[in-house]
Amino acid sequence: MFCNRCGSELQPDLVACPKCGKRIGDPVSGVAQARLQRHLHIVGILWIALGALFAIPAVAFFILGTSARLIIHHEEFLHGILPLLISMAAGTLLILAAGGICVGLGLMQYRPWARITAIILSVLALLHPPFGTALGIYTLWVLLADENGSEYNYLARSA
Repeated sequence: MFCNRCGSELQPDLVACPKCGKRIGDPVSGVAQARLQRHLHIVGILWIALGALFAIPAVAFFILGTSARLIIHHEEFLHGILPLLISMAAGTLLILAAGGICVGLGLMQYRPWARITAIILSVLALLHPPFGTALGIYTLWVLLADENGSEYNYLARSA
């Protein structure tokens, strides 16, 4: 008899695999894995969509930052500082957009780095209501459901 998860040989009297810890004869594991796969795809799509939503104001702020120099002529202080502040806001939004898109693609492709990165971004997204908060809660619910990420790691190894 062999383990369905890691493939190691099992003794007949064991109730769990000594290598990966999967319970032998546990029908819940297959259901949970299918649930994780289904929700990971949805979470990945939502992160890509949120990243695209952050990209729109980033581009608008870059355009506004470059055109602010043309609009402001008289105030020397505003002429130098305001475009810089607008460009910094645009850069921050662009980093968030790129991070969301990368995490979404990584989750959909079961990349090993994507789980922990998505958890970190989810905690940060909790502070951006309403969409960021909803996506952060949903992502944390999906990725923290399995113990120690063993199901996600199994999917990442098999992909």
